Parts: sequence; C-alpha cells; structure tokens
Amino acid sequence: MYLKKSKSVGASSPLNGIGKQDWDSRRKRKMGEIAQALSVTPVDVAALRRMAISEGGLLTDEIRCQVWPKLLNMNTDNLPEKPAADLRENHKDYHQVLLDVRRSLRRFPPGMPDDQREGLQEELIDIILHVLDRNPQLHYYQGYHDIVVTFLLVLGERLATVLVEKLSTHHLRDFMDPTMDNTKHILNYLMPIIERVNPEVHDFMQQAEVGTIFALSWLITWFGHVLSDFRHVVRLYDFFLACHPLMPIYFAAVIVLHREEEVLECECDMASVHHLLSQIPQDLPYETLISRAGDLFVQFPPSEMAREAAQQHSQQTAASTFKDFELASAQQKPDSVLRRRRRERAAAQAQAQAQTQAQDMAVARPRARRLVRLAVMGLTVALGAAALAVVNTALEWAPKLDLHLFP
Repeated sequence: MYLKKSKSVGASSPLNGIGKQDWDSRRKRKMGEIAQALSVTPVDVAALRRMAISEGGLLTDEIRCQVWPKLLNMNTDNLPEKPAADLRENHKDYHQVLLDVRRSLRRFPPGMPDDQREGLQEELIDIILHVLDRNPQLHYYQGYHDIVVTFLLVLGERLATVLVEKLSTHHLRDFMDPTMDNTKHILNYLMPIIERVNPEVHDFMQQAEVGTIFALSWLITWFGHVLSDFRHVVRLYDFFLACHPLMPIYFAAVIVLHREEEVLECECDMASVHHLLSQIPQDLPYETLISRAGDLFVQFPPSEMAREAAQQHSQQTAASTFKDFELASAQQKPDSVLRRRRRERAAAQAQAQAQTQAQDMAVARPRARRLVRLAVMGLTVALGAAALAVVNTALEWAPKLDLHLFP
C-alpha cells in the first residue's frame, strides 16, 4: 500500500520533549517488546494492548498490520475474496456510499497519483458494501467511510475487510442502528465527565446550551474526519482499538477540557461555543491527551458514569426545566436563576459526597497522584495499573442501553 514505506510513529518524533537519541532508544526497545509479545504462543495480547496505549503507539504501519488483528482477536488465515461485481448494482446503500467516497479526497495522502487514489476509492466502496451485505442488521451512516479508509490505507483491502467487519459488529455497533438513539446515549457521557473534572467549564457550556452535537463527527469517525494529519489518526486508532469502546468519548472530553481557557473566553451563546469546539486544533499534544483520557477512564469508569449519562436526557426535556422557566419569568433574570440553581445543586452534591469522601481520603489522594503521574511508556506501576484497568474491559463490553431513553 501507499503508506507502507512510512516508518514514522503516529505522532511527531521526538515526542513530548524527549531527546531524539533517548526516543530512538525507547523506540527500539519498544519494537523489541512488541516482537516478543507477537512471538509467544498464545500471543500476549495484554502486552500488545499496553504497547498500543503507551507513548508512540504501535510505531509503524507494518507493526499495525500484525497487531491490530490481535487487538480485535481476529484470525487472518482465511481472508475474503473480492466481492462480486453485482453487489454494487443490488445494494440499497451503494449510491450513498459512492457519494461519500467521492467526497473523501482529503483522506488520502497528499501527492498520491490520481489513478492510485481512484483504485483505493473503489476498494473502499467494496469493503463497505461487503460488510453491510454480510451483516444486514447494520445500517450505513455518513462518516463510516472515514473509519474504513483508515484501515484500508494501513492494512490493504483484504485484511481491512475482516477487521472492519469485526469492528462494525463490536465497537461501532451502536452507531449502525436504524436510529441514533444509542449514539445519543453515548454522547450523553460527555458532559458528566467534563463536570467531574471541571464544573466551571461544564456550567458555562450548559448555560450556552451548546449540547454535544459538536462532538458527533469526532465520535462516529474516531476523529478520522476532523484530523488532517494521518499520523495522528492512526495513533488514536492504536489507542481506541486497545481500549473500551467508550474511550473515544473520554478522549472527546479531554479535548474540551484541554481548551478550557478558549471555552471560558468565548461568548456564552450556543453558536459561538459550538463554532469554537467543532474546530479541533491540529497541534494538540496527542500523547498527553491520550494519557489523560486513560486517567479519566480509571477515575470515572463507564459503570460509574452510566446513570448520569441517562439523566442527561431527562434534564433536556421541557418538563424538567419548567421550574427554572417559571422563576426566571417572574424575576426577569434567567441567567442569575440558572447560576444560583447550579450553585445550589453543586453545594448539595458536595455536601453529600463529603461524608463518603472523608473515609476514603487517605487512600484517594495517593491514588490520584499516581493517576496524574500516569507514565506514557508503560513501564511504571502507575501505567501498568491504569493501562490494565483500561484494556481488560476491551472487547468484553456489551452495552445494555435503555432504548426508551429516546422515545
């Protein structure tokens, strides 16, 4: 494939201020550890997951060709043949897929010859239709092709086909329902995570009524649609493939939190905040953000956040906001009413949590310090604990969502 000649890591190197000589040494050692994990029988998948999470990810596309299938527990001995030509003629989604693929020019490397790119676009169409044809319960969505093209460019058509099918029936399954109910539910995790870390940013976004739609394309394309540098895209895919399927929403929260100053300096209205957040800076400190997303997952796991995510929907209904509307109408000061109510809710929550936190304080503080010091190379006890907590749930997550959340 076109990108196979590239030996670069998934982000710029040296990384996070590491000197070039030091990084070269670490890179060489990491490649040896990956080779060792692949050589044993059975393959040491836990080690491969740690390598995918730790700084630099899986380093090269050649390594990804070997490791990505293992992260998805895939047997690659019998790869599918090219789909029959009549599949395009008979498939209901063909024309929409064709339109989306034709618009995907920027997802291919700059300078790629037109004939090579056009050939890859044809392969991209074939992969998508093959997966949909074999799994009629899956429904195509716009943005799906942004994920598939990443696997195609890294793995080639045949290997990408089997991995995309596995991914579509597991990690991406909720996005491929006939409705967006489960996708909305996943987006509802975003604000509770932000509130746990930075209540000020949370309250500002709530007051602006920006919602979470700005993060929709991030979530359903695994950021492939919004990042221009392919190295950053595959670095995130290393991370997401090694983790719980909800990790992309934690990473979305980390991006918002990283931009705290920009958010709080923005005009507090929906249009301004939505415009700001929907434009992701291309120079983000990806390794730092990946490490922080892992920290947040350990501190606030999905099992703990599920109830708050479900409550997000009820809080958005007209009935739940009527009392605020009534008071605001009477006093003609809606902003002050909302701010006061938020302060009251925050004070009540703080008082309720204080009793339980007091007993855990002696344990919680050292643990929090370990999470803050989450080592990016996967060699410390802190990273080992955090990484294992993240990866041990990967591929074991079976979402049990209440479909009545979104009538």
